[in-house]
Amino acid sequence: MEFGIFTVGDVTPDPTTGRTPTEAERIQAMVTIAKKAEEVGLDVFATGEHHNPPFVPSSPTTMLGFLAAQTSTLKLSTSTTLITTNDPVKIAEDFAMLQHLAGGRVDLMMGRGNTGPVYPWFGQDIREGVNLAVENYHLLRRLWREDVVDWSGRFRTPLQGFTSTPRPLDGVPPFVWHGSIRSTEIAEQAAFYGDGFFHNNIFWPLRHTRQMVQLYRERYEHHGHGRADQAIVGLGGQVFMRENSQDAVREFRPYFDEAPVYGHGPSMEDFTAQTPLTVGSPQQVIERYLTMREAVGDYQRQLFLMDHAGLPLKTVLEQLDMLGEQVVPVLRKELDALRPADVPAHAPTHAELVAAGADSANAHVLPSVTVQQDSVVDDALQIKGA
Repeated sequence: MEFGIFTVGDVTPDPTTGRTPTEAERIQAMVTIAKKAEEVGLDVFATGEHHNPPFVPSSPTTMLGFLAAQTSTLKLSTSTTLITTNDPVKIAEDFAMLQHLAGGRVDLMMGRGNTGPVYPWFGQDIREGVNLAVENYHLLRRLWREDVVDWSGRFRTPLQGFTSTPRPLDGVPPFVWHGSIRSTEIAEQAAFYGDGFFHNNIFWPLRHTRQMVQLYRERYEHHGHGRADQAIVGLGGQVFMRENSQDAVREFRPYFDEAPVYGHGPSMEDFTAQTPLTVGSPQQVIERYLTMREAVGDYQRQLFLMDHAGLPLKTVLEQLDMLGEQVVPVLRKELDALRPADVPAHAPTHAELVAAGADSANAHVLPSVTVQQDSVVDDALQIKGA
């Protein structure tokens, strides 16, 4: 099983000191955190994509390309690549280039994003969010799998005889996840193509996560990619640890209370009861995250948010030490021991995709996915031939 961290790259004041890091400090901290993740034995580092303050990661492939030169084993990924507002041609080129620089240690997660104003900033209409996700991803798949592409769609200028360069490393595109919190259309899209589904459930109760993952698994099997329990699933999470649980609660409380994303809402106790946020000892984190399998079945990737809410870099690095030394080894051993032999333990690596051959790499080039839209953007996906 794969364990790692993801960052949203927020620039948030430390509520205990009042100090706000500079953008330069925050970016360098993200680099330090990623390198630390590899040092403590984690498998994945993923960065979000944001184009508005107080966030800094507006160019994920720039960050990940730099990290490719600073790391040797860490898989480099995104926790959101905005398929709705980025040009699929640029995504195809940027991530193929990153594949070459990182020696294949790359995958990525498609997402619609959660910032409404980003759509008009990039010339798009938020009401077309699902349609954009569907059309743009279909084009992206073709750009990676076909040497010469002719294309005409609704949301970009036509392509005639176009070749995206560089071509994917060894002729195999990076593995793709589709991230969604509540959009059933995106779970359906992931299942349709046989891609991975990541439910970043950090603000949601486990019953909702269970429903979304179950839908994806059922549709994955429906579309002929394997059994439902063999579908590739990832989950988000949040933890804050100290050896003594009371110390963890006392230290994290001001960060929770003042953090823009959940400050001044439910109490920390209510929030931890309702969501995956776990504040306590390493053993409490282990016990909490072992229960995720009971809700969603055997899954392949667990990413934790560790560096948000103004936490100092020193504290985050201490958290990573505990995560890598005390928590992940136990979770990995326990969860892998329960996994049936024919259920994947991780998302496909580049080497595995290459070994599977071209036929397998192109096995999921399927008819277009379209959206039947009436009055709201979240109407059901309709699959041609389903």
